Amino acid sequence: MDESFGELLRECRDAAGLSMGELSRRVNYSKGYLSKIENDLKPPNPTMAKLCDAALEAGGRLIEAARSPRTLDRRQVLAAGTMVGMALAAGSRPAFRPMLDDGVLDGMRASFENLRALGMRTSPVVVLDSLKAQVGTATALAVNSQEPTRSRLLLLAARIAEYTGWMSQEAGDDPGALAWTRRASELAKAGGDSEIESYAFVREAGLALYRHDPMSTIDLARQAQRVGHPSARIRGLALRREAQGHALAGDRYACDSAMDRAVELLSQSTSDNRYPVLGSTAPDPIGLARGWALCDLGRTVEAAEVLEVELARLPEESRRNRARFGARRSLAYALAGEIDQSCLTLAETLDDAARVDSATVRMDLKDLARTLGRWRGHRTVREIHPSLSRVLHRH
Repeated sequence: MDESFGELLRECRDAAGLSMGELSRRVNYSKGYLSKIENDLKPPNPTMAKLCDAALEAGGRLIEAARSPRTLDRRQVLAAGTMVGMALAAGSRPAFRPMLDDGVLDGMRASFENLRALGMRTSPVVVLDSLKAQVGTATALAVNSQEPTRSRLLLLAARIAEYTGWMSQEAGDDPGALAWTRRASELAKAGGDSEIESYAFVREAGLALYRHDPMSTIDLARQAQRVGHPSARIRGLALRREAQGHALAGDRYACDSAMDRAVELLSQSTSDNRYPVLGSTAPDPIGLARGWALCDLGRTVEAAEVLEVELARLPEESRRNRARFGARRSLAYALAGEIDQSCLTLAETLDDAARVDSATVRMDLKDLARTLGRWRGHRTVREIHPSLSRVLHRH
């Protein structure tokens, strides 16, 4: 694209028949600031670009123009999966084979479920060491077991490794998250199942989403729908992630289409008892994702309305989800210019955010802090700022 962002903004504003003052009112940025952007005296920021894109119905052109290209180097983590093959093919073997019955396997699974429940309401560093130890134990036992116990252990190890990747991301360790995700895929293949192998691409798409890389998010989510033999649930979760990628790119039609297909597939899904459920355990993961996507599309009033409804459905113990989507709700209110409501809802969210100590939640809180900073003289902003600052600098 030869034209600058400012030139494109002026072109879209003229096509929409809006004055600079009217655009300023709709996106809650000052007329002077927008004038500097339009005259290429200041660089655009992604938040301003998506709000202008929505207000001017630019179809994602402004979002794309403002986005800095980022790439994902997956080669650095591809070697992680070879660890599993080496362990299975040439791992050291003890002098005896432990006798494992269904009760032992059920106990190991229950232990993981307890750690996952703990991970929903506390810092990831509390559970990470135990999760890693469980993966190692289950893998070592699988090496020295016969079928069908061997496959059951490998599938359980794969599920624990997948969740370890998620907790690594929550702790701010993205390279570790990728490595554990790839290891989960290799363990699942060794156990004779492609379910987690497919879901691993959904997880990688999630990492790309948090890097604000829409093209990689969409591509990885689509790979999840093609790799192996994904179930209706995994395809639904992949489409959910694909929709969020389209929203990040500013493509409203593609986002809505993918979301609708995700709803249909998740309604058809059935439970698989071979290992604990993959993906979100929220009552309506699509509703939460839709609210998230509306915010990325610049439809901030709709986003806040949807997230209000969905947050009311989350159980009290689901602190991590409440913090994540609560922060996004407050951000939607702030971007819509509802500053008092943003601060009010943020006060409800900060305790959860402090307890779960999430690197990804802090990303949204930092965006929110920057947005509220434009109203730093506002009474409710001054009142909430010390609490918000403590959470952001707590890690």
